[in-house]
Amino acid sequence: MFTARFSLIFLSLLLLSGPVAAELVEIHLIDLLDEDRGYCLDIKGFKSKAKIERGLQAHTCYSYQGNIAVDQAFDSFVFGKNRLYLPAFDVCVRAELMELTGSLKLQECMQEKLQKFGWDKKGRIYLIENPSLCITAARGEARRGGGGSPRHLIRNISMEQCSELLKPFQQWGFRKING
Repeated sequence: MFTARFSLIFLSLLLLSGPVAAELVEIHLIDLLDEDRGYCLDIKGFKSKAKIERGLQAHTCYSYQGNIAVDQAFDSFVFGKNRLYLPAFDVCVRAELMELTGSLKLQECMQEKLQKFGWDKKGRIYLIENPSLCITAARGEARRGGGGSPRHLIRNISMEQCSELLKPFQQWGFRKING
């Protein structure tokens, strides 16, 4: 009798508590490079109007405006499942190829090797299936975006050989904004 009553209370509490909310974070380059506001992984396009079919880029982080933009908001609870998940668009990051210079695409989350990413102790995000490939922001001069004051900056991203020489372009962190 006690066990049945306890089970009923426990199940009721579980149902009332609802699903655990995502913890939204932005993934940003540790090195600011030429952008004082930093670079974040970003869906190409503008915030809620971003176009998932266009893939990802490194873009000025929007957190300087006080919160994380939807096209830069990743669910940190899913990192433990080796996924980079953008809940506002219900998509996961996917390497286009398991080879050098492959771009990063967005698609429905599936149990697929090209959607599995890990973080190493140096802050690099690598492809689980090929740990020698890391998410890398483009070297050289950034291009100017269409908005912001000062103007936002953009860099392409790709999968490149993990290297100490590329540390400024491969070392990523994540942060949440309390705002």
